[in-house]
Amino acid sequence: MQDTGLIVYPGFQVLGLAMSATLEHANIIAGREVYGITLLSEQGGLIKTSAGFSIDTEAFDERRFDTLLVMGDNEVRPVSEGMIEYLRDSSTMTRRLGSICTGANALAQAGLLDGRRATTHWCHAREMQKNYPSVRVEEDRIFINDGPIWTAAGMSACVDLSLALVENDLGEEIARMVSKYLVVYHRRAGGQSQFSVMQDLAPKSDRIQMALTYARQHLKADLSVESLADVVNMSPRQFSRVFTTETGQSPAKAVENLRVESARILMEAGNHTVDAVAHEAGFGDQERMRRAFIRAFGQPPQVFRRAHRH
Repeated sequence: MQDTGLIVYPGFQVLGLAMSATLEHANIIAGREVYGITLLSEQGGLIKTSAGFSIDTEAFDERRFDTLLVMGDNEVRPVSEGMIEYLRDSSTMTRRLGSICTGANALAQAGLLDGRRATTHWCHAREMQKNYPSVRVEEDRIFINDGPIWTAAGMSACVDLSLALVENDLGEEIARMVSKYLVVYHRRAGGQSQFSVMQDLAPKSDRIQMALTYARQHLKADLSVESLADVVNMSPRQFSRVFTTETGQSPAKAVENLRVESARILMEAGNHTVDAVAHEAGFGDQERMRRAFIRAFGQPPQVFRRAHRH
């Protein structure tokens, strides 16, 4: 059994505990107790969460864990000397150390992220980079694995991280089944952006939301105004007017942004040729994709692949 310790402290963000459901269902699907879960705190006993209720924990001791993960918070709080010492001591005995959200600051303060890539919640990333210049903070990532260290962005990224850990331990098929059981649409890859075109557009009506969802799921299809309007049973003129009013973008611009987002993820993954990426993202050819990247980022797509490899 792989003992997993979730490190908490007063005021920690309770959503981080959602990852325990991933490990629980990995046990169920695997048909054996792969993961044992222990809630830890410096002194043990009841610890109040950010939501106001308390949970029972065990105190730091000499017990060895396969995996230790520091939970995050809604704000960056000072890290106690006891936690820093515990993390440093555990780093020599634990197979994996990690964090959720602002928990990365505890790892950084313990010196465990020096010279490594790491991520945290986007709204705290720049402050973390300023405070710990020896850490390569990447604010636009869902999670990052650098050697034995795993760090995740804020809030729901804990589920993505826990699914990645399950996949690392038990394989892709078990992770996929856990994801399906949890009614998670799919596990976001670590390289995926914390930001989303869909979130930025934020349409108000179900019809425009339906059109956007269709577009994201059918990037290689004809996504003209006429085609999207037909999907939601609206006239092209009405659809274009309502879409622009609700999202602040024309349908053509929104579709291009969705394709650029998809292409950027594929380019950073580095598993496809440029031609293949252009095809999968719905651009059709390299030149159209290049022009779209220049408009969106001021740089061609190959730059993102080189930067990610570096």
